[in-house]
Amino acid sequence: MKRFLLFSLISALTLPSFASVSANVTFATDYIWRGMTQTGGDPAVSGGFDYAADSGFYAGIWGSNVNFNIDGAGSELDVYFGYAFETEGGLGVDINYVDFTYPGDSSLDFQEIGVGLSYGDFGFGYYSGQDGAADYMDFSYGLGDFSFYYGDYDTYGTNFALGYGFACGSYDCGLAYTDFSSDSVDLMDEDAVVFSVSASF
Repeated sequence: MKRFLLFSLISALTLPSFASVSANVTFATDYIWRGMTQTGGDPAVSGGFDYAADSGFYAGIWGSNVNFNIDGAGSELDVYFGYAFETEGGLGVDINYVDFTYPGDSSLDFQEIGVGLSYGDFGFGYYSGQDGAADYMDFSYGLGDFSFYYGDYDTYGTNFALGYGFACGSYDCGLAYTDFSSDSVDLMDEDAVVFSVSASF
């Protein structure tokens, strides 16, 4: 977790010189979210559109195929917006809202309000699930083309990922190992190696 509706709306407006619209598309051998596969281990194609203003406001819409072995839930569509800025001391702050929807099965829909902090190569995020949805927090560290990520999903489990990003000609490629340790009797431990290719426009 989206962006086609937002792009259509923005395209109908006259954008000021300090605003930008971008698009992205990604192919991945698996759609992993917080350590858990969203496609049953099958490949995923995702993409969307983003709007960003120099003021720090941004918004976007993003979509992907999913497979939860549930009738009607074959796609995910996320709409989000937020405000991001950096202090004079170099602390990055990102306050955001995300609406996760699953056309065909609204029982899976949920929303989160998040706060992300970054300083140098370190990152921290806390995401408050709304209307009874679980909370999530994560820590990340980047070192050149390598990255490490750890997350704790309340009532679900913990996850970590080791990633390596590199250029594939004019595309961005990534290779990651992910691991999920379940805290719930309804979920199983998972791990995966995922390769992805992305393009931005």
